[in-house]
Amino acid sequence: MLRHALLSAAMFTVSAASAHAAPALTTVAERSAFQQTGRYAEVETLCRQFQARYPKQARCFEYGRSPEGRRMLALAVSNTGALTPDEAARRKLPVLLVQGGIHAGEIDGKDAGFLALREVLEGKAAPGVLDKQVVLFVPVLNVDGHERFGAWNRPNQRGPKEMGWRSTAQNLNLNRDYMKADSPEMQHMLALVNAWDPLAYVDLHVTDGAQFEPDISIQVEPVHAGDAALRAAGTVLRDGVLADLAKQGSDPKPFYMSFAEEDNPQSGFVDSTPNPRFSHGYFLLRNRFGVLVETHSWKDYPTRVRITRNTIVSLLSQMAQHGAAWRQTAVEADLRATQLAGSQFPLSYKTTEKSRMIAFRGYAYTRTRSEVSGALMTRYDEKKPQIWNVPLRDEIVPDLQVTAPKAGYLVPCAQEKMVGAKLRQHGIAYEEMTFHGSRENVEVFRATQVKFGAQSFEGRQTAAVQGEWQKEVRLLDSCVLYVPVNQPKARLVMALLEPRAPDSLLAWGSFNTAFERKEYMEDYVAEDVARAQLAADPALAAQFRQKLADEPEFAKNPRARLEFFARRHASWDERLNLYPVMRIDMLPVSIMDL
Repeated sequence: MLRHALLSAAMFTVSAASAHAAPALTTVAERSAFQQTGRYAEVETLCRQFQARYPKQARCFEYGRSPEGRRMLALAVSNTGALTPDEAARRKLPVLLVQGGIHAGEIDGKDAGFLALREVLEGKAAPGVLDKQVVLFVPVLNVDGHERFGAWNRPNQRGPKEMGWRSTAQNLNLNRDYMKADSPEMQHMLALVNAWDPLAYVDLHVTDGAQFEPDISIQVEPVHAGDAALRAAGTVLRDGVLADLAKQGSDPKPFYMSFAEEDNPQSGFVDSTPNPRFSHGYFLLRNRFGVLVETHSWKDYPTRVRITRNTIVSLLSQMAQHGAAWRQTAVEADLRATQLAGSQFPLSYKTTEKSRMIAFRGYAYTRTRSEVSGALMTRYDEKKPQIWNVPLRDEIVPDLQVTAPKAGYLVPCAQEKMVGAKLRQHGIAYEEMTFHGSRENVEVFRATQVKFGAQSFEGRQTAAVQGEWQKEVRLLDSCVLYVPVNQPKARLVMALLEPRAPDSLLAWGSFNTAFERKEYMEDYVAEDVARAQLAADPALAAQFRQKLADEPEFAKNPRARLEFFARRHASWDERLNLYPVMRIDMLPVSIMDL
């Protein structure tokens, strides 16, 4: 209720006088023949004007504030009158969330979205599509980055003349932030998603890369990963959009058009399943569609906006045609997710070495040594189209797999502030419980190897661990958060809390202190301890001598030799390298009785 109240309270008030003004609803981009794009003030104006022109079909509202205090705006559009999340849910309408400007230098989506919605509302494009869905349009997610305007913010992109900046005012890349949700912008977006529960989330980008003829790629998940029935529906969605675009003269591709080897066209392409730090990798974990749209930076701005507009209209049409059935499939996928406990679950995917040759429309090129950098460089001749016969690797299979816990996860209350906040941001259900000195059968994860990131990444020091879950009886004498697996967001739960998942909280460095040694034994003390252990335990002495003989590196490392004994001493910290989160296969009696 509070969430809905905030959204409703933030709604812009549109006066009767402004409604009579009958604004043209055109953008700076249109009026400049798509040579320019407007500043964020235009978004604020257009959002209000859409509501003024179509008060029964459009609602403009604020869903958050950026770090620099700017309004973050969304425009809800539908012919059904369902312009609030509660009404859309009550009427079981599919919601299509179209988001532009997550990288504010790649701003095609803002201008294309306003254009597409105006034409649809005017009945000039896709008539009737708004009768069967709600469209939620976020023109610019990275609003502060949008206002860092400059002519060379995207040096390898053809237009517009000026554009915003890739990262936020806090220098965060929002399309790496879906899981860790460090930025206020992402936290507001997740609150919007939790409120509206969009069936599909469309993320509009402009790709970097080489020069070639294909003008757009459309990637959808679930297709390679996630719920099986949703994969089938996602394939229909993707292929439908590809077909629509092809009919309109585009050469769309279903994979990210980046060479397997940088700057080498003959290396071909490698399809993949995205990690959930990215939008389309994240939404498959919620049993919803994530759609990544990438126009090609070497196409000019008028071309890119037109193709993005065509894509949005196609997505609206696909949703109008299939949305009701797909929404039911998603509801059923939520139910199936509650039954993942105890099953094999893939934490990551990999592309095999299997390849097939494809004919790809490129340009003639040469590869010569640069007199500037000294590197081998590829130079293209756009006046000479050329078919490249190159390999495509697109067989994708599960990589790291784990068995899901049969009940769920226990998070000690010492971690509640951080973990609880993330669970709430993602809309994950959990309970706060208290134990009073009971010994419980749990699974614990002790890292056998820990590798920290060599440098900061997105403001975090990342971590990667090796190890396995092991059964253990542990004393529980405090409060915990119990996170059950039997919930619709089970995939997201495991992606956050499984320590070896690629974008888990552990992987993003949230538990680094668990892998830092805090207590030490002075060497002169350790020497005496070691001698006492050798004298008291002949088997240990034999093991030590064997290790000296078998491992030369160990034998010549004084610190490693002393640690051999320190690990066997009562002063050794048994929690070192122990992941604080536990798993349980049965709800403890201590919890069930509360």
